[in-house]
Amino acid sequence: MARLAACLAAFTLAGCVSLEPRPELPVEVTPPPAATTMLDRLIAPAEEQHPGASAFRLVRHGPEAFAIRARTARLAERSLDVQTYIWHEDGTGGYLGGELLAAADRGVQVRLLLDDMDARAKDAGFAALDAHPRIEVRLFNPFKSRSGPVNFALEALGSFSRINRRMHNKSWIADNRVAIVGGRNLGDEYFGASNEVNFVDLDFAMIGPVVREASASFDRYWNSPVAYPIALLSPESVTPEALEALRARLAPFMEKAESSRFAAELHASDAVQRLLGGDWPMEWSLRYRFVSDDPLKALGRKSAKSVGGSDVLALIADMLKASRSSATVISPYFVPGKVGTEFLVGVDAGGSTVRILTNSLAANDVALVYGGYSQWRRELLEGGVEIWELKPTGSAVDASFLGSSGASLHTKALTVDGRASFVGSYNLDPRSTSLNCEQGVFVDQPVIAAQLEEIFREDSAGDRAWEVTLEDGKLAWSDGIMTYDSSPEASAGRRFQAWIARVLPLSSQL
Repeated sequence: MARLAACLAAFTLAGCVSLEPRPELPVEVTPPPAATTMLDRLIAPAEEQHPGASAFRLVRHGPEAFAIRARTARLAERSLDVQTYIWHEDGTGGYLGGELLAAADRGVQVRLLLDDMDARAKDAGFAALDAHPRIEVRLFNPFKSRSGPVNFALEALGSFSRINRRMHNKSWIADNRVAIVGGRNLGDEYFGASNEVNFVDLDFAMIGPVVREASASFDRYWNSPVAYPIALLSPESVTPEALEALRARLAPFMEKAESSRFAAELHASDAVQRLLGGDWPMEWSLRYRFVSDDPLKALGRKSAKSVGGSDVLALIADMLKASRSSATVISPYFVPGKVGTEFLVGVDAGGSTVRILTNSLAANDVALVYGGYSQWRRELLEGGVEIWELKPTGSAVDASFLGSSGASLHTKALTVDGRASFVGSYNLDPRSTSLNCEQGVFVDQPVIAAQLEEIFREDSAGDRAWEVTLEDGKLAWSDGIMTYDSSPEASAGRRFQAWIARVLPLSSQL
């Protein structure tokens, strides 16, 4: 009876844990471009030569993605806006944190918008940053409890429908002149710097009016009622003493990076060097669109133009519907479900070759997701859709800073008919559609599309992926050398997790 009473008390407490509505705050917006900063002077002439157009660069390699972020933080003089799902305090994450702190010391206004599913565990560090007069930190859809796994579990039990909705967007915007958006979070495994598994990822670096669209999206999230100042949630941690302690903690990351390959990447990156010289290695287009879900999706609301609750999916669906010859999709967490499967088979039946690259069971960092996808694999193949699954090793596109023993796909991209491309945070799965806030960029530009097709070709080659086919009605995985009759190189534990996802009603959460 005592144990039962304790359980009942726990559930009662969980039901009582609720987050008070955020008080009204003054609306804050990104300062408009001017002619006063280094980035203004570097970028404005290029924009003037291409009126109405924006320029795009696919950033595939982790070291370059890191270098562009770090260098734009150093060049910023007016504003830095960073929106992310995950930010690790490791070699790359700590270094970038130090660069933002240094920018604020120079007088740059820095805004950090973080999803609280990851940030809660690092509450003290982010609160310390907020103590800087030029840095403001807000948490998206935060937990009321700020520490402890028990408090976390109780609040999740009592507020599951709210806590289950997260912000998955990733943006890095400097002086409202240059933006980096896509699939990368901030941490070693996203920049090819992990000793263990690194993510094969992709960003767009962008200049032009599309950057103002990205800034407008950031402002919409920043000012939404689900973005809480960390000073309201953890006021006791926002202190000058905490900020000084954080400076001391970040200093070794900065010192180590300056004496390691980080420094070499910062100084040797072709894109960064050409950026500094005003010669942008980018492709221009008049046809582009930055799209993001309504931040109130976190409260279960849907916009009128959304598909399944997602404005991003609405854009992707329109792209695929318009396909006439080819549709190439890269999605690490690919769970199409019945509707998505029928849609993709229909696109293929309409005369467009549909190709999918996703993670194998051995490479997927969430085996349950693979189980959700595998339920629809046969139907997709029977409908003419072609599928490749990334191998867990030998697939990294970078020689990492420290060496890598494995790779996992994290790129979210697609291209249609050799012209239209999309890069963003959206996975083709139920969670991205109905639960998470997502964003991405559409651009009509044949060179960009050709580059994406080349990325697909390289990552689906036999040394990096297995092609999945039906041989005499049975599934087969082949890299051109070896053929398997079940998911290659997958452990018994991963197979069990995938099986759980197939037999339990978990699809809506994947």
